[in-house]
Amino acid sequence: MKIAIVAPIVESIPPKKYGGTERVVHWLTEGLVKRGHEVTLFASGDSKTSAKLKSLIPKHLRQYQSENVYRPNVQNLMHAGFAYSSTSGFDIIHDHFSLPSLPTANMSKVPVLVTWHGAFDKETAEYFSLLNKPFLTGISESQISYLNKYPKTNLLGKVYNGLNFKKYKPGRSPENFLLFAGRIDPEKGPHLAIEAAVKLKMKLVIAAKYDSQIPHIKLYFEKYIKPKLKLHRKDVKYIGELSEESLINLFQRALCTLHPTTWPEPFGLTIVQAMASGCPVIANNLGSIPEIIEYAKTGYVVKNMKETVRAIKNIHKISRQYCHEYSVNTFSDNKMVTEYEKLYNKILNLHNHKKNRLAL
Repeated sequence: MKIAIVAPIVESIPPKKYGGTERVVHWLTEGLVKRGHEVTLFASGDSKTSAKLKSLIPKHLRQYQSENVYRPNVQNLMHAGFAYSSTSGFDIIHDHFSLPSLPTANMSKVPVLVTWHGAFDKETAEYFSLLNKPFLTGISESQISYLNKYPKTNLLGKVYNGLNFKKYKPGRSPENFLLFAGRIDPEKGPHLAIEAAVKLKMKLVIAAKYDSQIPHIKLYFEKYIKPKLKLHRKDVKYIGELSEESLINLFQRALCTLHPTTWPEPFGLTIVQAMASGCPVIANNLGSIPEIIEYAKTGYVVKNMKETVRAIKNIHKISRQYCHEYSVNTFSDNKMVTEYEKLYNKILNLHNHKKNRLAL
């Protein structure tokens, strides 16, 4: 198959540090190339790939430190236009860029599969139901269940995110500290991780991206995180954004990872990374969390702070080796690539059938 992959340009492919979607796109692209497909990756110019790389924007947008890097800014729109104007001759376009490119995808003569990596809400669901020519897939059952109210979306189902786990080994002798990994954002709840650590008088390491150029993120950090870092400076340590290798090392050493999400988590890639490193996860019962964590086997799914504290006290009951095996067997890049290949073939069969009908 001749496949075009349209990636976001906020981060490079693969990301140098934080970047869940970008890491997934990287391993999907590499997996498709290994299976003999002719793949072109549309991404920022500083990306590294075994596929053919095409770029209009030379560097990923976070290097520009613009407060609009996540919005439909000029660079994002130019990237979408460049990608779709270059896809003549492809069998299929797999778009992970989503909303900025959706109007263009809706006009594409080449069949398009859009993977939406965020949470669905009323506004997003209505976009996909109005501009519904592209096929759509999600990344968890919980995420796509929101679309039950929007039957006009061209939904094919879900494909779990996958990673290559060659670098991931289970840590066997954890140290007595808790870990929060991901990004500084009220959606991810690092303030709740701090609260849990303080209640138990335990050390907490926060390894997270902080986008200070985004007003509501800066306000949240200044009001809810920074004061607590000062008040509990001996026990709560913010170390910033880490490379994948450094984060794996922390997962291997941490007693457990806290994922106190406050929104309907679409997937939670850091949960998969933690478990693959042998680190059990305690997460709030929102969105996909019960799908990703095997309760009492790879961590605990909790409803409130009382349950969080109880779960931390019982975390020694979790097998770190089992966490690793579960994550590697359930969320591998090979499984993800296979599932997307099935969808590509299904889409091409539908597309060819439609063409044949029109030709009669």
